[in-house]
Amino acid sequence: SLGGTARKELSSTMSGGPVMILGSCACGSVQYEADGELKDFSHCHCSICRKLHGAAFATWGGVGRANLSINKGEELLKIYSFSENTDSIFCSECGSPVFADYKPDQKTIYLTLGTVDSELDCPPGFHEFVDSKAPWFEITDDLPQFRESS
Repeated sequence: SLGGTARKELSSTMSGGPVMILGSCACGSVQYEADGELKDFSHCHCSICRKLHGAAFATWGGVGRANLSINKGEELLKIYSFSENTDSIFCSECGSPVFADYKPDQKTIYLTLGTVDSELDCPPGFHEFVDSKAPWFEITDDLPQFRESS
C-alpha cells in the first residue's frame, strides 16, 4: 500500500468541474487517478532518475497524496528505495516507474508524467540536478535550472 492512499468516490470531470488526472503503466495492469492539479512540475537529471527511466531525465508532477487513488493493480506495485528519502514505485509486471515517494513530504506524491493518459495542465516547470545531466543531452528550453534539487 502507498500508506495514505485515499479510496474515495470522485466527482465528475464535466466541463468546469474538478481536474482529474488519469494514468497507467505500460502494460495497463496498474491504473490510477488523481483529483486535483499538479503542485509542481520538474525534469530531474540526476543519475538515478536517468537510470530508472532509461532516458536523459525523468519528468515528475506532484499531486496531493490524499487525492490519489489506485483503481487497478495496487498489489502489483513494488518499491525500490533509491535513497534514504525517496522510493521509486513501479509496476512489477512491466517495470514502468509510476510514482516517486519523497518521504519527507507526506502530503505529496509524485507521478511519473509519462504514465499520464489524460489531458494535463502543467504549472511552470524547472530542471533539477543539472550538474549530473547526461553529457550527450543539451537543455535547450528557457526553464529555470538548478544544480541540485530546487
